[in-house]
Amino acid sequence: MTPVILLAEAKKSAEVTDWGARIGWLVGLALFVALIYWLMREGWKWRGTLQGDLPAPPSAPDANGPVRLSMSGRYHGSTTAGQWLDRIVAHGLGTRSRAELTLTDAGLEVERPGANDFFVPTAALLGARLDKGIAGKVLTEGGLLVVTWALGDKLIDSGFRSDHAAEHAEWADTLNKMINDTEGAR
Repeated sequence: MTPVILLAEAKKSAEVTDWGARIGWLVGLALFVALIYWLMREGWKWRGTLQGDLPAPPSAPDANGPVRLSMSGRYHGSTTAGQWLDRIVAHGLGTRSRAELTLTDAGLEVERPGANDFFVPTAALLGARLDKGIAGKVLTEGGLLVVTWALGDKLIDSGFRSDHAAEHAEWADTLNKMINDTEGAR
């Protein structure tokens, strides 16, 4: 009978939680995450500083002419032409947002609620294509409308995705025809 009593006396629940260590780890993790976000923010600001020589995109003229096409969707950002990972952040061109695109004889107007609107004159348009990705956004083949244009001396690719992806082909064809007609007239 003695062994049963010894077993009963020896039972003691183990310490379940060491609150001091747990709180220390959580504070350390929170500081690490805050540091990573701060470094990302500083990198974004540094990229904007390096692109400071880029001129501001023009704003839309008052009289654009008749609307050829319009599209609502998302603006996914701009990169250096041909380098789909080299994001451009100067003048708000790196900010993703909803977008309303309007194509007229004067050019391409991009209205972005909550971000800077910009306008690409017809003379600055260089081409349009369907692609699958731009910095920070990868889709299926042809899921992104990429418009190449000139801003000062820099060639830029801007990525758009329509709410109705079937519109992309019509946009690319219309933009390229418009660019070819403009080059033929020069």
